[in-house]
Amino acid sequence: VQLQASGGGLVQPGGSLNLSCVASGITLNYYTIAWFRRAPGKRREGVLCSSDRTLYSDSVKGRFTAYRDNGRSTAYLQMNNLKPGDTATYYCAIRRPDCADWARGAFTSWGQGTQVTVSS
Repeated sequence: VQLQASGGGLVQPGGSLNLSCVASGITLNYYTIAWFRRAPGKRREGVLCSSDRTLYSDSVKGRFTAYRDNGRSTAYLQMNNLKPGDTATYYCAIRRPDCADWARGAFTSWGQGTQVTVSS
């Protein structure tokens, strides 16, 4: 299993980015996928977890949206109204079967991370 995250970059506050996570070696629709982030000097933080439904952390609720294209084995993280506090390296991760206790980060495979910087 390999996960390849991309789409990060530099964006101004209030801007948007769409991250992608391409999965190879699996049938993505059988898996739960989550996004995490780690800011410099901070602990890893769960962003959202998506299985039969999507669970969002309070810090991104209403601004971030997860969706996937199972035919392309790709999951997406649409991030709107970005804030400087969203600056971090973002990681995708997968596991089965669901999002129970997802924020602890017990996922079987992880992508390599993509950097998001929100700054004016």
